[in-house]
Amino acid sequence: MTAPTPYQPAPSPVAQPPRNGLGTAGFVLGLVGLIFSPIPIIGLVAWPLVIIGLILSFLGLGRANKGAATNKGLAIAGIVLSAIGLVVCVIWVAVFGKVATDAANSLPTAPPALTGAPAAAQPGTGGDPAAAKHTVVYKVTGTGKAGNITFTTDGMTTTSQESNVKLPWEKTIELPGGQPLQLVSILAQGSGSGNLKVTIEVDGKVFKEATAQGYGVATANGDIGTLRN
Repeated sequence: MTAPTPYQPAPSPVAQPPRNGLGTAGFVLGLVGLIFSPIPIIGLVAWPLVIIGLILSFLGLGRANKGAATNKGLAIAGIVLSAIGLVVCVIWVAVFGKVATDAANSLPTAPPALTGAPAAAQPGTGGDPAAAKHTVVYKVTGTGKAGNITFTTDGMTTTSQESNVKLPWEKTIELPGGQPLQLVSILAQGSGSGNLKVTIEVDGKVFKEATAQGYGVATANGDIGTLRN
């Protein structure tokens, strides 16, 4: 008679290590990009750093939300640092563009021909360009939801953020006209499936737009300080 086989317990499953690489890499790139962004000339390298850092941080946050990573706080910090660095980069571009425009406008030109009538005021300004206002409409359209939407609210660096947003989404703000520098910016990150599109409309006209798919980030920005109603 064969002796019974002794009971052997089943091996316990091996726990998978947390996949924290994307969130950590996004934080590091966002931090380095933010440090470099305000430095003239050197700040050019900040553009790819903050953009890649933003994408990796969003992907890391997605992993953390699914339980595959444990560094959710670090991923969120990477998103914030990368977003601030991107805004600083945009400001530098706008400032350099303004300086170049002012330098070109400062060149001597021929005096205008005299006429018997005063120059007509710009339509919609009441004779005072600084009194006009710009109506800015941020829009995000697409399928499903957007993981995060971040947009500027004051024409400079103040931003607002909304998470897990059902699409379509829209936000309207007003900015004073006649300003030498007036920045508008929006970025939206997909939720993993489908596609999304961001649009900036200024005074009823499309100013900037961009698209993304999956977990991608769509970002649009620019300076509306020189626009007229």
